[in-house]
Amino acid sequence: MTAPWQAHFLRQAEACDGLGSPFTAALLRTLAQDMPPGAVAARIAAWPVETLSPDALALRLAGGLHALVLQGRDAALAACYPPHQGALSEVLPGTLATHEAHLLHWLDSAPQTNEIRRSAALILAASLLAERFPERPLQLSELGASAGLNLQFDRYGMEVAGQRFGAAAPLLTLTPDWQGERPPRAAYRVAEARGVDLNPLDPGSPADMLRLRSYTWADQPDRMARLDAALAGEIPAVDRGDAAAWLEDRLATPARGRVHLVYHTIAWQYFPAETKARCEAALARAGALATPEAPLARLSFEADASERPGAALRLTTWPGGETQELGRVDFHGRWLHRA
Repeated sequence: MTAPWQAHFLRQAEACDGLGSPFTAALLRTLAQDMPPGAVAARIAAWPVETLSPDALALRLAGGLHALVLQGRDAALAACYPPHQGALSEVLPGTLATHEAHLLHWLDSAPQTNEIRRSAALILAASLLAERFPERPLQLSELGASAGLNLQFDRYGMEVAGQRFGAAAPLLTLTPDWQGERPPRAAYRVAEARGVDLNPLDPGSPADMLRLRSYTWADQPDRMARLDAALAGEIPAVDRGDAAAWLEDRLATPARGRVHLVYHTIAWQYFPAETKARCEAALARAGALATPEAPLARLSFEADASERPGAALRLTTWPGGETQELGRVDFHGRWLHRA
């Protein structure tokens, strides 16, 4: 009989296959089928069933293992990672036993990625807002901002069917598989950008950057290259704290002369119910006070109950509180399909 944690690992493996990481999928299947006994296995088996997926338990362990490889602490494990092809099933028992304390510590915190390709959706939203509110710069507030790399989306470019959008001299250029209507060719400018995270990652900290790289899958070097390119920018500040209290403070005073864009990309699922409720209430209050001179917008890029692939992309604007279904986006931003 398959245990709940094993089913979770197998579901995550399937998702990794769909997101273009056959190595991570194989790693998780190996662990699901033959988890070496010990403290790590006991911790995983005792994990509350209802939080296995919200806590992304399988990815926590995968990140901890990748960190060992990136640090050069386990040569036998590294010999199984791309571009090598060693036998994971033969190596994992020794790795989990030798690095038990490291892996138990890695299980304590949710994954943090800061996937830069998600900025394709932010470029779309910024273009739509610039078209609706011309001459008004953006004020950005990102919830669950991690290292803040998607707070500088105005420094990224995007190419869709031979047309270029975004920064004129970009740090990097995104090339999503785009279906449907293209973004409007409306120039946008960011006047201020700030984010919040319970555990913000400092781009200047080697330990924090190890964490960020550990959750970048080992068989996707293009993602690592984008990460390195983004880290060359002047990254806006990310405050440490609860999203609700931070957002209440950010929305307390209307951003006159600016479009205040609040956004979150695959972060909402990690927020406690109370935090979500307070954020919703803060947005509703601020939305009621929004004016054409101080408009407010919220971009939600999150998983939903739909059986369709990817995440739902929704843009709500005030005054008015109208929500546009912009389409669906791959969780890593590889494709964007306009509604």
